[in-house]
Amino acid sequence: MSAPPPAAAQLAAVIADGAIAVIPTDTVYGVCCDAENAAAAKRLADLKGRSSGKPAAVAFFALEPALAALPELGRRTRSALRALLPGPLTVLVPNPARRFPCAGGELLGVRVIDGPLDPGRAILLTSANLAGGRDARTPDEIPAEIRAGAALVIDGGTLPGTPSTIVDLGEFESGGGWRIVRDGAVTSAAVAHALVGS
Repeated sequence: MSAPPPAAAQLAAVIADGAIAVIPTDTVYGVCCDAENAAAAKRLADLKGRSSGKPAAVAFFALEPALAALPELGRRTRSALRALLPGPLTVLVPNPARRFPCAGGELLGVRVIDGPLDPGRAILLTSANLAGGRDARTPDEIPAEIRAGAALVIDGGTLPGTPSTIVDLGEFESGGGWRIVRDGAVTSAAVAHALVGS
């Protein structure tokens, strides 16, 4: 097995240490921490100036670890995740076991980022902006407060700049229903096309 890229190794060390990092994603810059470290999650929320109870996504860099982390997901929902991810989507799925309590409650936002920065564990991820602020497409657009509060800032250059589309699959298992919660990088028509047969 080959060694991870240097930036991925740096990110893994920072996340394991309970610190906060700013990373490029396949959409916009994000700020992240260990998804299961409550103290780090609170620091992240404070850094952004947002309520610590506001949901955030749990992100992975490959699909299989995401599916393994959520064994309660039904066959149909798992099939839908395979059809939609990885890519610029945040998918809301049922979370009856309340896994990743730092991220939300009955529904859990799941991201699988198409990129090389895998830190080897799930991360809590939100956009690298202050609460209510604009998404950062370039490193210069990341607020100074967030850059100063992060132990690591990875410069990925200019990103696409459109945030992930949020798709609610909370009722998908039982009836096939889904809805777009936030328009973003993937169109509703593309989501519908991907879900055909799931």
